[in-house]
Amino acid sequence: MNLDTFGDLDGLGDLLVLYGLNVIYALALLLIGWWLASVAERLVVRAFAATRRVDPTIVGFLSSVARYTVLVFVGLAVLQRFGIQTTSLIAVLGATSLAVGLALQGTLSNVAAGVMLLLFRPFKVGDSVEVGGQSGTVKAITLFTTELAAGDNVQVLMPNGRVWGSPIVNRSVYGARSFSFALELRPDADIEGVMEKGLAFLRADSRVSQQPGPSASIAKMALDRVEIGFSGWAAAGDAGGVRGDLIRRLRDIMRAPAAAAPRKARPSAKESQVTESRQAESQATVELAEAGSALPRPKAGEPFSRP
Repeated sequence: MNLDTFGDLDGLGDLLVLYGLNVIYALALLLIGWWLASVAERLVVRAFAATRRVDPTIVGFLSSVARYTVLVFVGLAVLQRFGIQTTSLIAVLGATSLAVGLALQGTLSNVAAGVMLLLFRPFKVGDSVEVGGQSGTVKAITLFTTELAAGDNVQVLMPNGRVWGSPIVNRSVYGARSFSFALELRPDADIEGVMEKGLAFLRADSRVSQQPGPSASIAKMALDRVEIGFSGWAAAGDAGGVRGDLIRRLRDIMRAPAAAAPRKARPSAKESQVTESRQAESQATVELAEAGSALPRPKAGEPFSRP
C-alpha cells in the first residue's frame, strides 16, 4: 500500500474540514445578518415613530435602505470568509460598472424612481391614488416598490419605475371630492317628488358639504325615459359612503307607491276651455229637459194643442 495515498487523503480531509467549517460559518453569518437587517429596519421605524415630524413615507424608505445596507455588509463578510478579497472585487465591479449598470437597469431605475418619489412627494402614505391602472390606498414606499391596498383589501406591489413613469391621480390631496348619481324614470312618474326627497336626504346628511350645497336636476329627457342627476361634495373618505347611502334612499323612495304611480298631468288652458264648454252644454241640456217636464200633459183622448 502506498503511503503517499494516505497523505493525500489526509490533506483532502483537512481541506474538507476547512471548507466545511467555512460553509457552516457563512450560513450562520447569513442567518445572523438577515436577522440584524430586520432588527435595523425595525429600529429605524421605531426611532422615527417617536417623533411625528417625519413623514411616514420617508420612514418606510429609510428603513428599507437600512435593511439592504446591512445585507450588503453581510455579503462582503461572507466573501472574505472564503478568501475572496473584497477590495479586488470592488475594483473589478468598478471596472465593469457599465455592464453591471446595463444588466441592472430596471432595478436601478426603480431605486432612482423611489428617490424621486420621496423628493417630489406626489402622494404620501394613507392617500387614495390611481396609478398605472391600479387604484388603492398607499401603504408604503420602499427602495424598489410602492405598496397599495386595493378597495377589496388586496395587496398591490408596483415597481417604483412604473409608478414614477405613469400618470398619478391623487384623490386625497385636496381633501374634498365630488360625488354624483344618475337615475332613470318613466316620463309619467313623480319626477319632482323624487328629486325633492333625494335632495332633502342630501341636505340632512352632515357628511355632505353645504357650501356648495347638493343639487338635483334633469340631465336627459327622451320619449320613454327621463334621467335625473344628483351631485354634491364630501370629504375624500366619505364621498363613497354618501353615494351608497343616496342610492339606497332612492331605492326606498322608488319602492313607495306614490313615486311609482303615474303623475296626474295638469290640463292645458285649451283643454280647460273645452271642458268648461262641455259642462255648460250639459247643464243647458239638463235645464231644457226640466222645463219640458214642467208643461201640462194632455189628458187621455184629448187632442194635443200647442199653448
